Amino acid sequence: MNRTGIFLAAAGVLALTALIVGLPKAQLQPFNTVGQAVAPAPAMPVVTPAPDAHVPGDGSLKLLTRLSHPFVTPGSNDVFITADVTGVEIAGAKRAPVNLALVIDRSGSMSGYKLEQAKNAARQLVSQLDGDDRLAIVHYGSDVRVLPGMNAHREEKQQMMRFIDRIQDDGGTNIGAGLQAGKAQLAAAKNQFKVNRMILISDGQPTEGEQSPAGLANITRTVRRSGISVSTIGVGNDFNEDLMQAIAEIGSGAYGFLSDAAQLATLFQKDLNQAGTTVAQDVALTFELPPGTVLGDVLGYSVTTSGNRVRVSLPNFAAGQTERIVARLTVQAPGVGQGFNVSDVELEYQDVLKNSAVKTEAHVAAMVTNRVEEVAEKRDHDATVFAARALSAVNTRLAAEAIKAGRKEEAEKLMEQNAAVFNQAAAVAGPSAVADDMRTQTALRDGFKNAQGDEAFSGLSKKAKSQARQDFGLMGSTY
Repeated sequence: MNRTGIFLAAAGVLALTALIVGLPKAQLQPFNTVGQAVAPAPAMPVVTPAPDAHVPGDGSLKLLTRLSHPFVTPGSNDVFITADVTGVEIAGAKRAPVNLALVIDRSGSMSGYKLEQAKNAARQLVSQLDGDDRLAIVHYGSDVRVLPGMNAHREEKQQMMRFIDRIQDDGGTNIGAGLQAGKAQLAAAKNQFKVNRMILISDGQPTEGEQSPAGLANITRTVRRSGISVSTIGVGNDFNEDLMQAIAEIGSGAYGFLSDAAQLATLFQKDLNQAGTTVAQDVALTFELPPGTVLGDVLGYSVTTSGNRVRVSLPNFAAGQTERIVARLTVQAPGVGQGFNVSDVELEYQDVLKNSAVKTEAHVAAMVTNRVEEVAEKRDHDATVFAARALSAVNTRLAAEAIKAGRKEEAEKLMEQNAAVFNQAAAVAGPSAVADDMRTQTALRDGFKNAQGDEAFSGLSKKAKSQARQDFGLMGSTY
C-alpha cells in the first residue's frame, strides 16, 4: 500500500479518536448567529416572491456553527469547527429569469447514444424556458459553433430546436474555446439579468486548444470575475473529473457526474432551478484565529490565508441550498474554569434578494475543565459526525485514485479505515447517526473489491470522488 495513503488514513482515525476519547475540545457559544445587512438598498429580487411571501430582513444566508467539544482540558487540543451555510426558503417564490449558456461537447467520443441524450436534454431545457429567460447554445469539438443568445419566446424556441437538431459529432475536445464562447454570449446581456450561468458538458479530456488544467482554470477565473457562474457535468468514464470539479469550484457553480447520459435532462432542470432561485453570490467564509490557535486544514476546500485570517470561497447559493465547512484547529487552552475564544467566523456575500452586501458573524468559544468525563459528556454529537464524514472523505479520495490506477487492495484498506472512523463516531453519537454513512462506505468498498477492468475502475473512481465532495460538505453543489 502507498505509504502516503497509509499515513493519511491512520491520521484520520487517530484524529477522530482524539476528538472522541477526551483530548480537550472546545465549546461554541453561541451555536447560531444573527445576520447584519450592510447598507441595505431597495430589494431587486432574483427569486421573485409572491405578494404575500416573506423576504428575510437579516440576510438570505443563515450561518450555524458547531464545535466538536464544548469543553476542553488545559493545554494543546485538536478541535473541529463545522459551519453550515444555508440559503433561506421563500414561501410563494417562483423561479426568476436567467441568462444561460449551454456548452455541449460534440467531439467524436460523444457520438451515438451520449450525444443523442445530450440533444434530448437540451430540447427539454428549451421547453422549460420562459420568454423572460435568455439562452445561448454552444457546441464544441475541434472548432466551436454558436447559436447567439436570445429570449426564449415561441419562435426563438423553434430556432433553438432546429439548431440542436443539427448538432453532429466531430473533432477533438476544445473545452477552453467552449468556455470562452459561452462567456462572450452571456456577456452580451449580462447587465440585464441578476443571474448569469454557464452549463458545461464534456465526456473526455481536452485535446485541442488550451489543454492544461492551470490554463483552463485561468479561463474559468476570467469567466467568474465577469459575473458569470459555471456548472460542469461530466458524462461517462473518460472525462477528467478533477478538472471538471475544479472548473465548477472556481466558477462558483455545481458539479455533476453521470455514468448514463440519459440523466442529463434531470441535471439541466436542477441547475436551471438552482440558477433561477439564487439568493446569494460572491460568498466567502472567513476564520479569524486568535493568538495561539493554528489551522490544520479546511477539509476538502481550497483556502487563502492572510495573517490570522483564513478565507474559504463558496459557490453561489440557491434558496434552501446548504453547504458545510469543516475546519481542524489546534488551540491552546488556558487555566481551568476559564472560557476562551477559539475562532471568529465571518460570512460575507452579495445578497441578491436585498441587492446589498451582507456580513454575518459567529464567535466560537470554549470552556476549560480538568474533568475528562465532562469533556466527554459535553461533546457535540453532530459536529463529531460531520468531522468523521470530512475525515473519511480524505480517504475516499485516496481510494478513488488507488482504484483508478488498479490498486484494488489499497482502495479496500482505505475504506476499511473509514469504517473505523465511523465506528468511533458511533461511540459518541450512536449507531443510527452514522448508519447511512456506513452503508455508503460498505457499498464503495464492495464496488472496489468486485470491480474488473479499467472502465469499471474509472467509473468507480468518479463515483467515489463525488461521494467525497458531499462528505466534505459540498452537498448542494454536487449533483
